[in-house]
Amino acid sequence: MSTKQFDVVVIGGGPGGYIAAIRAAQLGFNTACIDEWKNEKGGPAPGGTCTNVGCIPSKALLQSSEHFEHANHHFADHGISADNVRIDIKKMIGRKDTVVKQNNDGILYLFKKNKVTFFHGRGSFVAAKDGLYEIKAGEEVILAKHVVLATGSNARQLPGAAFDEELILSNDGALQIGKTSGEVPKKLGVIGSGVIGLEMGSVWRRLGAEVTVLEGLPTFLGAVDESVAKEAAKLFKKQGLKIELGVKIGEVAKSKDGVTVAYTDAKGAAQTLSVDKLIISIGRVPNTVGLNPEAVGLKLDERGAIVVDDECKTNLPNVWAVGDVVRGPMLAHKAEEEGVAVAERIAGQHGHVNFNTIPWVIYTSPEIAWVGRTEQQLKADGVEYKAGQFPFLANGRARALGDTQGFVKFLADAKTDEILGVHIIGPFASELISEAVVAMEFKASAEDIARICHAHPSLSEATKEAALAIDKRTLNF
Repeated sequence: MSTKQFDVVVIGGGPGGYIAAIRAAQLGFNTACIDEWKNEKGGPAPGGTCTNVGCIPSKALLQSSEHFEHANHHFADHGISADNVRIDIKKMIGRKDTVVKQNNDGILYLFKKNKVTFFHGRGSFVAAKDGLYEIKAGEEVILAKHVVLATGSNARQLPGAAFDEELILSNDGALQIGKTSGEVPKKLGVIGSGVIGLEMGSVWRRLGAEVTVLEGLPTFLGAVDESVAKEAAKLFKKQGLKIELGVKIGEVAKSKDGVTVAYTDAKGAAQTLSVDKLIISIGRVPNTVGLNPEAVGLKLDERGAIVVDDECKTNLPNVWAVGDVVRGPMLAHKAEEEGVAVAERIAGQHGHVNFNTIPWVIYTSPEIAWVGRTEQQLKADGVEYKAGQFPFLANGRARALGDTQGFVKFLADAKTDEILGVHIIGPFASELISEAVVAMEFKASAEDIARICHAHPSLSEATKEAALAIDKRTLNF
């Protein structure tokens, strides 16, 4: 029986992989995608970490928990009475699972629509032969002229605290809390105050858990603009999220009652935290498990990431890699952009990814979003800049929403007025940041945004006002 041969084979069906496969197919290549994620019934579940145990399910839970919080604490402000509000945790988790399945099925539909051949199973190298690559695709072996590696990342384990997904949880287990018991943990611990830790901590804090976040670094949200991080810390503390910085984690011990974490606080004093469940959120590591890179001589770096150049080319001819398994930020949308760029490069086009205009979002309440450089980065780089800030407290739409927390902050070059960074903490920051991304991609000045007509009343007016604030000429503050 002849072996199936493809122009492009993509290993991994997450945001980088499935998008790369679709774009390659659009460009006329005979394309296949291999992905091993399984649903509860053993069927295919493409979409990678993002769809199955990351971006999508976490947003579903954040939305459910936010509705619950509003019903309990904010409906009365609108004249709405909602007594004895209860939440069905099992149903909430079930809704989250439904949202995930809809996304899985949507990707399978897109493969069919774009004539991408899908193989359900693990993809790995077998050999390089006659200018082609033999690839194991589940139970089959196929041939590829070009290979795109999009194998993603795995949660980083804390030494001495292996994930059991019952008491000590990765992002995977954190998304399944209460699925069988239907209960909210009374006490929840989170090690790491990154995106996943804060988002999951926020979900269960809203639902009634006492949440403590332990962070090893002395600063909170070190990658975020300092003024935004300071505002976030203040608001999270007000909400009841307990965050301890500068801690040193010691022994993590499980018992029938839960998990006990021994740690040293920022002052050097020995402390103990006892919780029902512990989420460990200390970053992610590139995933090349089972890829068999040795079979073809694929080069990895000391972190286990696949080594690529600026165009996502590996050390092997016609082998490319994108997303979490290579250098750069571990963001789904970064992976998507690299996937498109690689498909276009294979076609002889000039795919492009601008790392300087990749937006970042933390989906807490209030949301945090930014693009470009922070104020501390500009100071460190010796760049002369001007800053402008506008509070949502002075925005009419925010007042009508009943959500006036936070602000928009612009940073622009002192001489040219080019926008160097935009930082938002407040309602729908994840949506508002897109205007800043577009503006920076087109090398816009703060004056450009200040001169553009924004709809009234809208949250986007805060963006315009922050741009006006660069020259100290805000109109509504």
